[in-house]
Amino acid sequence: MLLEGSPAPEFNLANHHDDFVKLSGLQGKRVLVWFYPKADTPG
Repeated sequence: MLLEGSPAPEFNLANHHDDFVKLSGLQGKRVLVWFYPKADTPG
């Protein structure tokens, strides 16, 4: 569990172009990670 203000662990995620981005590659920039359920799924 992360506490508010603690550094995020290293991770890789696909962006909106399906290219993978490493968190460490964005060092020094503001980063927003937005999770949402895939369209057409129940709930």
